[in-house]
Amino acid sequence: MKWTINQLQKNRNKELQIDEYVNAEEIMKVDQSIRAVSPIHVTGHADIDSSKISFHLNIKGQLTLPCSRTLVDVHYPINVDTIETFLLNGTIYESGEEIHQVKGDVIDLSPIINEILLLEVPMQVIAEDSTEKGAPQSGNDWEVIHEMDKKNKVDPRLAGLAKFFDQNDQSSDT
Repeated sequence: MKWTINQLQKNRNKELQIDEYVNAEEIMKVDQSIRAVSPIHVTGHADIDSSKISFHLNIKGQLTLPCSRTLVDVHYPINVDTIETFLLNGTIYESGEEIHQVKGDVIDLSPIINEILLLEVPMQVIAEDSTEKGAPQSGNDWEVIHEMDKKNKVDPRLAGLAKFFDQNDQSSDT
């Protein structure tokens, strides 16, 4: 996803349509928790004028991440809309958009797409009812306790206290 400034200026005052698939597997080197990256589908258009070029992009794809609880593979969908603006000739421009300075005569969107994908990686992902065997659920003197089991289970140290209240209720009825 590289264009020279001259190629883009030929399309000035027209919309340059973008519909490409990008290989973003190099983000796996940056974030070791990413196990796989599907081809990333980038669509959108570019608005080109004499002082700036704005790319209106939609980035769709899928990352394979480890489940935080069981370490099985989780397919995490990515769908991001972004506007990336490149300033030409050192122009100063202020807006709420992401602003980039053009270095040289080439505009390369690949590093920006990689950065956006890395920002979309969540802190933790939980697999929904995975049938695959992942991390062990119990071990020597420990086990994973699910929240519902914890609510229904009475601490054995407090079991005698529950009997105490049952005895008081029976004595007050007589």
